[in-house]
Amino acid sequence: MKVHTQSINFNADQKLINFIQKRMDKLDLFFDKIIKSNVYLKVENTSEKENKIFEVQLSIPGDVIVIKKVSKTFEEGLDAAVHSLERQLKKRKEKLRQFS
Repeated sequence: MKVHTQSINFNADQKLINFIQKRMDKLDLFFDKIIKSNVYLKVENTSEKENKIFEVQLSIPGDVIVIKKVSKTFEEGLDAAVHSLERQLKKRKEKLRQFS
């Protein structure tokens, strides 16, 4: 799956981008019809520790799933977002099985 990563207000290092690609590739195990995904990494300018925003737009046939997580690190946000996406993709696959 093609993962397009965009960092806003900072430059993401290659290690983080590779980590995101690796974790997002695992979503293919749950739903094999994923078209593409857009990942947006943002840093809020606040004094709070949870200032990292991880947003994913996952394109699947007929729909776009959007998940947005705020956390202390991008890795933590990625894990939470991937977990949510896994649940939603499993539900979507079950629905498709019932109708076919």
